[in-house]
Amino acid sequence: MIKIILKKGREESLRRFHPWVFSGAIAQVLGNPSEGDVVGVYDSNGEFLACGHYQIGSIAVRVLSFCTDNVNQDFWNAAIGNAYAVRQAVGLVSADETNCYRLVHGEGDNLPGLIVDYYDGVCVMQAHSVGMFRARRQITAALQNVYGTSLKAVYDKSSGTAPFKAGLELVDGYIYKKDGFCDDEQIVLENGHRFLVNWTDGQKTGFFLDQRENRNLVGKYAAGRNVLNLFCYTGGFSIYALSSGAVHVDSVDSSRKAMEMVDRNVALNGFSADLHMSLCCDAIDYLKTVPQSKYDLMIVDPPAFAKHRGALKNALRAYQRLNAAAISKVAPGGLVFTYSCSQVVDKEAFALAVFSAAAQVGRCVRILDRLNQPADHSVNIFHPEGEYLKGLLLYVE
Repeated sequence: MIKIILKKGREESLRRFHPWVFSGAIAQVLGNPSEGDVVGVYDSNGEFLACGHYQIGSIAVRVLSFCTDNVNQDFWNAAIGNAYAVRQAVGLVSADETNCYRLVHGEGDNLPGLIVDYYDGVCVMQAHSVGMFRARRQITAALQNVYGTSLKAVYDKSSGTAPFKAGLELVDGYIYKKDGFCDDEQIVLENGHRFLVNWTDGQKTGFFLDQRENRNLVGKYAAGRNVLNLFCYTGGFSIYALSSGAVHVDSVDSSRKAMEMVDRNVALNGFSADLHMSLCCDAIDYLKTVPQSKYDLMIVDPPAFAKHRGALKNALRAYQRLNAAAISKVAPGGLVFTYSCSQVVDKEAFALAVFSAAAQVGRCVRILDRLNQPADHSVNIFHPEGEYLKGLLLYVE
């Protein structure tokens, strides 16, 4: 195995089980690794610390194990099996009213660079590293080992996530299909609500599973309210609000494909078109035109405004402007559910941006709840960077 030798004193983060090795910590590379190779990491005295996928960039190794360098099929079976056991422990595997969840959440499941979402027998995989992309068939075999004959298909959707610079042939497609399976879309259940998921044409893996519990919370507050769902994608929050007795829901997104899926989801759940309107337009532009106090519950769930630290300042300004607009327009006594999924924006910085928005518009605002990602998007305690989704439930006088 190729050996990565660290500089003296640079092994401490690995001894604390942080799953990344930065290029600046490396003293020597013994061998000529290709990107995606499994390499061993050793301290300056030659003591084994970890093994992981080698990559070119500031993060040079993503750690797979701190106790073995034998990354074979047994390793993958055990790692995927452990992730499955966590979902069993939190009640997702056997839930009668939910049959979709995140099975593998990167570092949160000790598999950095890998995402696997489960949709009622279909696993959709996204590799965020060359190493995980190269291991996709072993991962598929591990999924078959976990789910057995109930596994309908494994779809690889890594073309938008794996590094292009590595010269990979990034073509999305099925790695495994059960005989007779021929769908790119199916209906799933989430807390008893029905949603169409299309993993081939949809964003990410087809659905934003990380908002499951927050959608449920919106449902608890939506009865009797006029609701605006901004950046709605396929209408998850909208369906929960309608199911809970919202007077009317308006869903806004700039994607026409997403809005078509919203309308299909509204019909799928049996709601009258009179209770809901789909608006295909820019969410921020729409918010500017909203009459004062038209809505007394708003969901503000934009895409990530910052994907790297260089964009942090601009992102915080964007969150402030967006939340100022929402807070200024919501009816007195109204609620605003506001979120950030930008990993580089921590919860303190996001709360400060929302505080600044409230101060800017001069309305009295209370924080009723602090919101985050659900249990199947778990955070490795040794990798706090994995806590990416944060939100606030605001009461606006």
